[in-house]
Amino acid sequence: MKWTATRGALSALVVALTAACTGAPSTPSTLDRIGADHVLTVCSTGDYRPFTYLDGGGQWSGMDIDLIQDFADELDVDLELVSTTWPTLMTDLGRQCDLAVGGITVTPDRAAKALFSDPYLRDGKAGVVRCTDAAKYRSLADIDRGGVRVVVNPGGTNEQFDRANLHHATVIEYPDNNTIFDQVIEGKADVMITDGSEIRWQVTQHPQLCGVSTDQPFTVAQKAYLMPKDSTALQRRINQWLNEIHDDGSFAKVSRHWLGADIGPK
Repeated sequence: MKWTATRGALSALVVALTAACTGAPSTPSTLDRIGADHVLTVCSTGDYRPFTYLDGGGQWSGMDIDLIQDFADELDVDLELVSTTWPTLMTDLGRQCDLAVGGITVTPDRAAKALFSDPYLRDGKAGVVRCTDAAKYRSLADIDRGGVRVVVNPGGTNEQFDRANLHHATVIEYPDNNTIFDQVIEGKADVMITDGSEIRWQVTQHPQLCGVSTDQPFTVAQKAYLMPKDSTALQRRINQWLNEIHDDGSFAKVSRHWLGADIGPK
């Protein structure tokens, strides 16, 4: 994504004026260090399309990859992407990276341990099933029945939802989020519950799959970027950038490309 000279110049002016007014801090902030090192290091799971994907050749793609590259361009620094997993995401944050992206849902537990940016996208849990079985599963109650096999990737909000809300269905853990939908296609599981944004993308790639309650999800949630607790200057800078890309249409363009619609935070 290309930035206009006007937006880049205004951003540089804001940073310069802030530094002039506040003076040099005794301990460099995360944002200061990113500028000094000329590198923004970002953790991502690489397994949650359309937000983030790391292929076998080491190439990254996805909505959040495009967006965070844009943020690095505005800071005039290089982007370094670091692979993480959902179970180790919070541990890796701060130790291996300045920031985490990739369809991360805002939760109280994560907010207690780290800082979130302003939300950039609304979402919610829904189901995905084989289209041949779609008539069986029209609600969460239809899914939560004895004999129904629900596959889940461990360590994230999908597992948290399943453990809290499924009392009769059998929950089956499957560790590879890149191939987990094949478990449903191949009949090894009946349902997967995940975010509606992921389901909308997956059904375009796999015509055998159909969504359940994607228009009226089981929950309402928001996506945001995650950073260590002491990164308040970086948080302010990201929020400023998010406001800019929502205002100038850059976010809408990326959202339409990856999600098929302009889906914002409200």
